[in-house]
Amino acid sequence: MKSNTARIAVAAAAIAQKIKNVLPFAKLRLRLQRKNFTVISMASQQVQPKLVIHGGAGSCLQSKGGIEAVRKSLYDVLEAVYPLLKNGASAVDAVVQGCRLLEDDPRFNAGTGSVVQSDGQIRMSASLMDGLAQRFSGTINVARVQNPIELAQFLQTSDDRVLSDYGAAELLRELQLPIYDPMTDLRLHEWMQERQGNFNKAMATVVAEPAGVGTIGVVALDTQGRLAAGTSTGGKGFERIGRVSDSAMPAGNYATGNAAVSCTGIGEHIMDECLAARIVIRVTDGLSLKAAFERSFAEADDRKRDFGAIGIDANGAIAIGKTSEIILGAFHNGTEMGNTLEANKGTLVFVA
Repeated sequence: MKSNTARIAVAAAAIAQKIKNVLPFAKLRLRLQRKNFTVISMASQQVQPKLVIHGGAGSCLQSKGGIEAVRKSLYDVLEAVYPLLKNGASAVDAVVQGCRLLEDDPRFNAGTGSVVQSDGQIRMSASLMDGLAQRFSGTINVARVQNPIELAQFLQTSDDRVLSDYGAAELLRELQLPIYDPMTDLRLHEWMQERQGNFNKAMATVVAEPAGVGTIGVVALDTQGRLAAGTSTGGKGFERIGRVSDSAMPAGNYATGNAAVSCTGIGEHIMDECLAARIVIRVTDGLSLKAAFERSFAEADDRKRDFGAIGIDANGAIAIGKTSEIILGAFHNGTEMGNTLEANKGTLVFVA
């Protein structure tokens, strides 16, 4: 009996040792299987990135070189930024790059080519909103910088996320950004004509678009389903010193995990409607992006507003709306590019 008991004990010990030796490999295999499953799951959850941009709203393309020149400028930005999204860039990074390119194009009223205020100075505003973090940042009436959107990007991680003129100027010094003059010959000539007419805004359309309607904006959905929106402007043109643009407010630029919107047009009208936030909140409350745009622009049309907006929702729907005659909108839906430069005049909501 004792010998049998001893043999059983020895066998049991041997089996236990084998289990002990095999168990780490079994656990490792299970971890690898779980890791592989996670990778496969993450890959399957990737979405088709979407991108929509605008170069302002108004009534005439003549001052910007005509429809083909504007279309080329917008498509150049789409062709530069969309591949970044396809390669995994975040929505925030894509929005910043798109805004930077539009700010550098003198056709548009943002960055280089910004309109001039009544005292002959250029003051610019920009904002950025990360939909995933639901974090807003911006700069108001900043001068002597090439890309105001870069200040908004830096402020995303700051405790103080919106800075006005003096604070923005101090931030420029801290970041050691080079001093830059965004004035163009066109804008200088426009301001000189207005000065001769004692800043009668009827003159504003002689060499440029009607005052108060120029802005640029970018909205993006990345492969991880994250949304972001950015808006930048040179302001209204010939305005009272200190006037604050909608572009540096959630009224003109807003994003959550459900939708993101950038606006353009007469800033005071956009503020009165709180347009960007209104559309996004309506999507959050259950409306489709199309329905949110249609309701918001129908209300705006009744109140004789003059503006436009672009947006994307979490499902990848793209919308462009306007009450103005023209909105300089363009988009990339993953398979093709399109634009609204030849859309019918009057109130319209376009969905891609």
